Amino acid sequence: MADSTAAARPSEDPILASPLVDQAEGGAHLDPPAGSAAPMPEINRKRLHRRLLVFVGVGVLVVVAVLTGPGLGTLRRDVENASVGWLVLGIGLEALSALSYVVLFRAVFCPRMPWRLSYQFGMSEQGANSVVSVSGAGGLALGAWALKRAGMGVDDIGRKSVALFFLTSLPNVVGVIVFAALYATGVLGHDRDPALTYGFGAAALGATLLVLALPHLLSKKPDPPAAEHPGRIGRALRFARHSLAQGVHDAILLVRGHSPGILLGSLGIVAFDMAVLGACFIAFGHAPPLGVLVLGYLIGQLGGNLPTPGGIGGVDLGLVGVFTLYHQPLAATTAAVLVYHAISLWVPGVLGSVAFVRLRGTLRREAQPAIVCAPFTEPIATVSLDHAPAS
Repeated sequence: MADSTAAARPSEDPILASPLVDQAEGGAHLDPPAGSAAPMPEINRKRLHRRLLVFVGVGVLVVVAVLTGPGLGTLRRDVENASVGWLVLGIGLEALSALSYVVLFRAVFCPRMPWRLSYQFGMSEQGANSVVSVSGAGGLALGAWALKRAGMGVDDIGRKSVALFFLTSLPNVVGVIVFAALYATGVLGHDRDPALTYGFGAAALGATLLVLALPHLLSKKPDPPAAEHPGRIGRALRFARHSLAQGVHDAILLVRGHSPGILLGSLGIVAFDMAVLGACFIAFGHAPPLGVLVLGYLIGQLGGNLPTPGGIGGVDLGLVGVFTLYHQPLAATTAAVLVYHAISLWVPGVLGSVAFVRLRGTLRREAQPAIVCAPFTEPIATVSLDHAPAS
């Protein structure tokens, strides 16, 4: 039986940690009595405020460095002469990217969920990702916390969070593979850095095959007895194993089903965000070739895996470094990347902050607002870990 005090711990922080681990065993979860509002756990506001202050502070330091730093005269001139129209277009494109995440969230977790509630969940996750980057872990943790308070079971949250993460990552990985193949076949002409292109193309292909094999690999080995891995760590390991196997298989089924929400949502997140970077390049008077823009964006985004607030520093250095290896002008690239990153942080950050305030109000007013989604496993087929998934 799950610890009845877990859901009310004042120290839990949905931005930085998920309560799923404490209640993973057996899929147990806490539901309030029918007709009563779920008690709202207090968010660790001090920790969240510190994260926000660090996030804002680092951003201010970057702006000050660009405006006053020595040896950055060319960069400052590029910023001053930027085309405002293209930058405004970039802001609109980033909003479309964030809305695409909402579409994907709803398609994965519950196609019957009201759009208002889907927007609050999905956009809140986007806002959390602006504060805590690390490949979207902050947003998934906040979403898990909120979905549990809304009445969704732990097992469903775990498997669908894995499916959502897989579907948001899939276009990036497939894009690297496809564009590396287009360069290899000569469709895109001269490759300015073949080692970079084909190295990451091969790595992306290997990672894709490994992830696709996970449900089969995990189904071949039965769960160890609970006594073999007792306690919180053992429960977490068993929960992670089930969530990985089921979540990846769910994602594959959703892709095979050609759901408009899945296809448009997953592609829209990447395509619109990449278009923001392209608009920023044009605003500063330079337009990279399509292949360079796509591969530079997809490979450079790996810098966001560094645990810095909003990926500040990691994303910027990653993108500038990769575009430089593809022989793009340093000053225009740096200006475009810095402005792109500012847009990609602040647009979902502002929209997500407003959505999170509304989400907290919804969770206080309504008892289990996500109960309309029950049974949560439909229409995705349940995966048994005792048998290999059907092909």
